Amino acid sequence: MHFIIADDHPLSLLGAQVLVESLGYVVLDTCKDGLNAWNTIKRLKPDFVILDISMPEMDGLDVSEKIRIHQLQTKIILLTSHKEKSVFKKAQELNINAYLLKEYALDELRDCIKHLLAHETYFSRKIKFDLEEDVNYLKEEAMSQLSFSEKKVFELIVKQKTTKEIANLLFLSEKTIEAHRAAIIRKLGLKPERNTLLKFAAQFQNNNGESE
Repeated sequence: MHFIIADDHPLSLLGAQVLVESLGYVVLDTCKDGLNAWNTIKRLKPDFVILDISMPEMDGLDVSEKIRIHQLQTKIILLTSHKEKSVFKKAQELNINAYLLKEYALDELRDCIKHLLAHETYFSRKIKFDLEEDVNYLKEEAMSQLSFSEKKVFELIVKQKTTKEIANLLFLSEKTIEAHRAAIIRKLGLKPERNTLLKFAAQFQNNNGESE
């Protein structure tokens, strides 16, 4: 079995390489950034690639997405210190073959590869205990419960727009916007008290650039 390993941290890169080779597998190449990793994967078409998520040029999720778009048969192992639920969810959406937390990788990589060779997925046994709810995950969970119109209203509330401003921007009546507000509060299970929706939306104000 042939591997490519990509990680911008030299010690992590070397550690993963030594571990893979100690298991009797061949490391075709190592890369220190995502763009080089993608070009190398595209050229060599390895059986497996181990990708760190946080890398210059392209991150591990971007590389994974390109592998999927180009329908390469390379199996993807994400090796990361990220514990945010939003990152893990994105990995699942890309049908990542394996997701390992770096702090447990030495204990789990051998078992992980065995599962992948048996055409199974592998997610670190520690994930369900270690994953953390981050702002992006909480917002995505909230948005998933809303209709298209409610999502547009909610995004504008996040931007601290008033009912009148939202009505003008969406070419709707203020009464309709108030009805959407009430529906959003109900669907999100918020307490029907003064400014409850504004307070809830305030935690997402620094993540506008990542809105859906």
